[in-house]
Amino acid sequence: MSAVKPTIKRRESTKIYVGNVPVGGDAPIAVQSMTNTRTTDVDATVAQIKALERVGADIVRVSVPTMDAAEAFKLIKQQVNVPLVADIHFDYRIALKVAEYGVDCLRINPGNIGREDRIRAVVDCARDKNIPIRIGINAGSLEKDIQEKYGEPTPQALLESALRHVDILDRLNFDQFKVSVKASDVF
Repeated sequence: MSAVKPTIKRRESTKIYVGNVPVGGDAPIAVQSMTNTRTTDVDATVAQIKALERVGADIVRVSVPTMDAAEAFKLIKQQVNVPLVADIHFDYRIALKVAEYGVDCLRINPGNIGREDRIRAVVDCARDKNIPIRIGINAGSLEKDIQEKYGEPTPQALLESALRHVDILDRLNFDQFKVSVKASDVF
């Protein structure tokens, strides 16, 4: 039997590390999943992460919407081996807290993380602790000015949001990031 040749040519990108897992560059595609438990339910979240580890997940994302969830994240991180991404919404200070607890990657949502000074605080912390950032663009939570400009979450609106935040990280001289864009509707 002959080896199957890849049919997709990957775009050149910078390799970053989420924990010990390389992402981008010439790294193999990493499998990431996300928990759907309440993060403050430490036992249920740990059980779900371990189940994901058993079936081959390389990276697991966990929602961290509150400071209570950040405290739970600390306990969760101590009990699992797979790299964890903290999904941060609204309060940039939660990102700073989970950085203290050994998070492997920070996911920030440009539509709700707030002003550029808050992004700068997260970037400065991430740089100091060698933590990559995932810029997670979501059609359901675009920045207000982009929503007003486009009227709905069009592909162009999603792209503008992504490029705006890539530019912010570039201006802050931070290159340890990845970008994701998601929309539930097909345009």
